[in-house]
Amino acid sequence: MAAAVCNAPIDAPVVDQAGNEEGCLVNSRIMCQSSVRDAREALNDIAHLRRYRSGQTIIAEGTPLNFIGNLVSGIVKLTKVTPDGDQQIVGLLFPSDFVGRAFSENWVFSAEAATDVELCCLERRAFERVLKDHPSLEHEFLIAALDELDAAREWMLLLGRKSAQEKVASFLMMLVDRNCRQGCLFGQETSMPIRLPITRADMAGYLGMSVETVSRKLTEMRTNRLIRLVDAHHFVVLDEKRLCAAANEEPSVGF
Repeated sequence: MAAAVCNAPIDAPVVDQAGNEEGCLVNSRIMCQSSVRDAREALNDIAHLRRYRSGQTIIAEGTPLNFIGNLVSGIVKLTKVTPDGDQQIVGLLFPSDFVGRAFSENWVFSAEAATDVELCCLERRAFERVLKDHPSLEHEFLIAALDELDAAREWMLLLGRKSAQEKVASFLMMLVDRNCRQGCLFGQETSMPIRLPITRADMAGYLGMSVETVSRKLTEMRTNRLIRLVDAHHFVVLDEKRLCAAANEEPSVGF
């Protein structure tokens, strides 16, 4: 593909609340484990912040993988070009997720900023050395990778067994869940708009449905007062329990 590995990112230091420049702190959930806190300094020594505007390519499919990125803010979509030339969305990454893959020279997907993105970047080989020097961190990183694999298998089940309504509702529930992980108290902040990071066409491809069906199911959920569509890119949850029921899922603890 013609796109560059790093499409004109803006490098910047991280500044704390007092206005002091500091290292780019990797904010993945694996770094919150007490057993790996001694690795923070080593990671900060090799980290820097990059900013990408919505639509910019972060890593192009098949290009050399020179860095690992930990998503600080924004949403990244992963895509794959099919044999007939179509671009298929295969995943979405949210704050605390990693972009790229350790111990691999190339990446088989493209990563594109679905929104404006801040990425804490670590040179790949240096990051691999930190993992080797800190076995507890390497262990937590492996667990995170296995969790991601489990989530991918769950998504395969969703695509194969759920109805159109359940697929769209499950997609919205995934966005709600990730939004809540970033600090919202679900049930107390239901009026806060949640971003739809991809277009209806992309959502249709991601869910294995037609654009018309996606639009129809969103309209039905709006009519039935499960959600309110603020605009083409944001929605508000009006009834959490009924949205869970529409997804055929059990409510989370926060409901």
